[in-house]
Amino acid sequence: MFTSKVPVESVEKIQDNIFILKVYSPEIAKAIKPGQFCNIKVSETDYPLLRRPFSISDVEGDFISFMFNKHGEGTRILSEKNKDDIIDILAPLGNGFNYNDDFDIAVMVGGGLGAAPFPFLTREIKNKKIITLIGGRSKNDVTDWGMQNIYFSTDDGSIGFHGNVVELLKSKMSEFTGSEIKIFACGPTPMLKALQKFTIDNNIKCEISTECAMACGFGICQGCPIDSREQGKDKYYLVCKDGPVFDAEAIVL
Repeated sequence: MFTSKVPVESVEKIQDNIFILKVYSPEIAKAIKPGQFCNIKVSETDYPLLRRPFSISDVEGDFISFMFNKHGEGTRILSEKNKDDIIDILAPLGNGFNYNDDFDIAVMVGGGLGAAPFPFLTREIKNKKIITLIGGRSKNDVTDWGMQNIYFSTDDGSIGFHGNVVELLKSKMSEFTGSEIKIFACGPTPMLKALQKFTIDNNIKCEISTECAMACGFGICQGCPIDSREQGKDKYYLVCKDGPVFDAEAIVL
């Protein structure tokens, strides 16, 4: 884990309210894995007080990228960064996806900006077919940045499948007959809960990246507990330290 003050390379608005922040950090780029995250201090002033957790969206050489929506003061500050501005990053944090086990097809399932870790995961998965399913409220809430073989779903039907992304997955299951699939998912908790039930009921390998408010980002504050599914024990995990990626069968959402 490093605390680094890194220069901004660029901030790109890729659509209506979605931005890509790219920074130069050889140290972090060499250490980070898909599914891990960084805690970013968005400003050197006293506000916002706490660091903000951001998934690593991609790594290209010595550059790392973050995908985010502008929806509050912290992300507004990030969206207005200029080249060579300095930001303070704590990374790498948490545990990432396990994409080296036995499967034929990687199916990435994202809700909205839950798609953020998929470009890096897509880059790192080798010799496997990749299918990407991204859902959102409307076409303004989904993106194809850095991903492959993408199918969209929207609640309002403005692009792709008319419905949610778990329903889209169910509609495509017949296409995977005869293949071993593994699902990699990230998104809001209601989506992950529905996906968790579907994959457990159907004995499908699935790893989910959970979302949670965090303070320290590495387990000291105990502020991000998530219940374990282990029977007979009063046990919980910490999203920041034990996750954010968990096997779907390991946790209670």
